[in-house]
Amino acid sequence: MTALNFAPDAGAAPFGRRVWAQATTEASLILRNGEQAILAIVIPVAVLIGSRIFGAALGLELQQMAPSVIGLVIWSSCLTTLAIATGFERRYNVLERIAATPLGKPGILLGKGLGITLITVGQILVLAVIALAVGWRPSFTVASFLLTALVALLSMGAFTGLALAISGALRPEATLAVANLLYLVGMPLGILLPLDRFPEWAATAIAFLPTGALGEALRQGSQGVVPGWPLLVAALWCAATLLLARKVFTWTS
Repeated sequence: MTALNFAPDAGAAPFGRRVWAQATTEASLILRNGEQAILAIVIPVAVLIGSRIFGAALGLELQQMAPSVIGLVIWSSCLTTLAIATGFERRYNVLERIAATPLGKPGILLGKGLGITLITVGQILVLAVIALAVGWRPSFTVASFLLTALVALLSMGAFTGLALAISGALRPEATLAVANLLYLVGMPLGILLPLDRFPEWAATAIAFLPTGALGEALRQGSQGVVPGWPLLVAALWCAATLLLARKVFTWTS
């Protein structure tokens, strides 16, 4: 008969389980924040419904605005929401204290990235259902869908890296201002407005921005087109912003 062992097992949970627990905690904290809910859901839904009602008069019809609004969700969540939350966590030394646990600094960053990914994917699903309900009819092919999804994932990485770079280098008040300013400036620069609405020189410049690459990939991909350049732009920005975040991020403000 095997003897029972009631000695406490003080070992840490497996790393993957620790990261998942942190990710779900991050996601639940964001969902409880009313201000972030407005930024994440209410504004995109308002833009979507507004385009359904007034889009034809403004030359921005639903078939283009629906994928643009999905891009807006990715932009707002992965940049603004993450930057503001992380900035104030640094202010109150939350990150420094969690880093002392078995989760560690890599686990915190992975948990933040996974948590904001969960939130963003949930928002995309909600917005896609609403868009389909009000008349959006995408024409994805298998190739265009896969390419669009890959560009979206790389863009999420790029915006996450930018958010961590801003929040990890600036004071929380400055992070709040810069993140909101970038959100407002980035909306017309490829996210909501197609490149063909700009002069040729401006369209060329915006095409090299992560916002331009994401917006065009979503709009063209939803029409069955498979453009290659957004993938390259998104990949370069993803690598650059994550490297920047690694270099400038500090754990306390």
